[in-house]
Amino acid sequence: MNYWTKLSIDFANQRNYLDELFQIYPTIPEGIRDIDKEIWNKIEKSFEKKDNIELIKMLLGLNLFPIKDSYVAYLKRDLSSIERNPNTINRLCGRLYEMGLDKIYEKCSEPKETNRQIGPLFKRWLKKGSLGIAPVNIFDFEKSKNNAILDASDAEMQSWCKKNLNYNRDKGLDFVGRFNGKYIIGEAKFLTDFGGHQNTQFADAISTIKSKNVKAIKIAILDGVLYIKGGNKMYRDVTETYKEENILSALLLRDFIYSI
Repeated sequence: MNYWTKLSIDFANQRNYLDELFQIYPTIPEGIRDIDKEIWNKIEKSFEKKDNIELIKMLLGLNLFPIKDSYVAYLKRDLSSIERNPNTINRLCGRLYEMGLDKIYEKCSEPKETNRQIGPLFKRWLKKGSLGIAPVNIFDFEKSKNNAILDASDAEMQSWCKKNLNYNRDKGLDFVGRFNGKYIIGEAKFLTDFGGHQNTQFADAISTIKSKNVKAIKIAILDGVLYIKGGNKMYRDVTETYKEENILSALLLRDFIYSI
């Protein structure tokens, strides 16, 4: 298996993965889920005792969770991650206590909203200088051969890479960089659940790293449920079908680029 993929899986399953990931994808909770009388009594008790772990576990047992947050699906599918990510649990519970029991009940009775606008968050994280250097425009990117990250729209990155790196996919890119004289291109995705649109997002990133004759190192910067160990298809794909490809968490991107 690819070294960086293995490290990403280990990080997700052994450390406070969701707590760290929130620095890159700081989604704003404001959501919904449905209600059950027997569980509700336990929810009230854990709420009054301020038992954060029990409160989250009980709410995850409902058909609908009371707040919309991209990290909830991960917790629901891997209950062991609840104990390992105290900051994520405290963050969610802080919102719940602020809402109060009446509002939680109200929200649990409503239909779920599914819209997630997390696409620009990765580039916003890059602009903070999280990789050790600030991204630059195309002019500055081209005038030097030093380490650099391109700051441009997905379409502009696509166009530049078609012209200079023989990139021929009709798809924008999230990351274009140059480190130690080598170019790196890739897509960044936060996969919050399995199925539907999330599978399409995963397939997009894989198509980029499978592109032929590109004059660059191709990477898929993937985070989320694909690193949960088990029988899910995404996990099988990254550990079997695409085990030799550069698939890694954004949390390891800095180490990856400086290791080239």
